[in-house]
Amino acid sequence: MTAEEGGSVRVDAWIWSVRLVKTRSAATAACRGGHVRVNDERVKPATPVRVGDEVRVRLEGRERVVVVRRILRKRVSAPLAQESYTDNSPPPPPREALIPVARRDRGAGRPTKRDRRELDRLRTLPPTP
Repeated sequence: MTAEEGGSVRVDAWIWSVRLVKTRSAATAACRGGHVRVNDERVKPATPVRVGDEVRVRLEGRERVVVVRRILRKRVSAPLAQESYTDNSPPPPPREALIPVARRDRGAGRPTKRDRRELDRLRTLPPTP
C-alpha cells in the first residue's frame, strides 16, 4: 500500500494525496501563498509532515483543520484519504447566511435608474439574525 506508519512526506504532496486540494500544483501554490500551516507555522511546500501534526489549509474562504493519522505519498481514493486524517474543521456557513449577489444577465445592457436602485437596496440589506 502507499501508507507508512513512520517517516515523513512533503506537505504539498500530503494535502494533495488526501484530497484537500485538486492538483499538486494547487497545493504548492497554497503553500507558497501562506495558506497552509503545520502546527501553527506557515510552511514551504517541501516542509515535512509527520503523524500527529496539525495541518491547516485555507482555500476558497474556508479553513480545513486536520490532524495527520497516516502518511501517504500517492493520491488514493476518497474513502482511504478520509481515514488518513482526523477532521477538526469548523462547519461551513449555511447557504442562507451568504449575502445575495445582485447580478444581471450577460448582454442585458446598462442598468436603468430603477435597476440601480434595486441593486443598491440589495447591497444594503441588514444582516438577518
